[in-house]
Amino acid sequence: MVETVEFTGTILCAQQLTLGEGPTYDPTTDTAWWFNIKGRELHQLQLSSGEKQVHALPFMASVLARIDGHRQLMATEDGLFLRETDTGVLTFLTALEPEKPGNRSNDGRVHRSGALWIGTMGKSAEEKAGAIYHVAGGKVTTLFPQISIPNAICFSPDGATAYYTDSKIGHLMTVKIDPHTGLPLATPQVLIENDGALGDFDGAVCDADGDIINARWGAGAVDRYDSSGQHVARYLVPARQPSCPAFIGPALDRLLVTTARDGLGDAATPADGQTFELGITVRGRAEPDYRL
Repeated sequence: MVETVEFTGTILCAQQLTLGEGPTYDPTTDTAWWFNIKGRELHQLQLSSGEKQVHALPFMASVLARIDGHRQLMATEDGLFLRETDTGVLTFLTALEPEKPGNRSNDGRVHRSGALWIGTMGKSAEEKAGAIYHVAGGKVTTLFPQISIPNAICFSPDGATAYYTDSKIGHLMTVKIDPHTGLPLATPQVLIENDGALGDFDGAVCDADGDIINARWGAGAVDRYDSSGQHVARYLVPARQPSCPAFIGPALDRLLVTTARDGLGDAATPADGQTFELGITVRGRAEPDYRL
């Protein structure tokens, strides 16, 4: 039987974001970062001090990865950029889909090899308009084309398995990958079939035990699955549309979850779009740095 855990956490940020997404955490500065994609904002929260900053962006962006103590990688609707952590100065790095100006970046994550898996989608979620790419050393390789809404990209602790979904299809996929490069070694297989009754698969992280922790858009919950696809637990969230989790805190034992108000209209509640800490204890892992 699946354990259901009531929300006992806290609000990390009460701002009601249209599309909160792409959270990550830098343990060297105890700082959480996340995006308001449609609001063209990057949010920064220093956890120990509670100091919060919001950085306006010139475009929609969705993924941030640490490169070193001074630079970050940012995935945007205009491709990949280097960001100076202290000044916010952006420098173009490489294009993803220059022939598709109607697309934007969505879900992504860095593999232990230092390579980035990054998904794209149509700005109006057009059918099969996007793809999932592997980016290493500036080289962009198409992994899975004709993706409508790429999500749930994460990797097992040993780097030998990747997970992802197309939220419009609703299957959580698994694929064996090279732990040294992050490139696929086999054909993807369906790990979990989802009929939508439990919400749509959205962003995900993989913990130190190899469990998949997945935000369930539309269900007001974050679900935990073991590596065999067994549903282990459901953690309730006050907002209807959780979008992505991230491990936070010096011990990486806390869980941040972004949410969204997008599409809710007058049915939105004050909690929709807020950013939460779930109040549960997890065995998290630090995100790898992107390797230029």
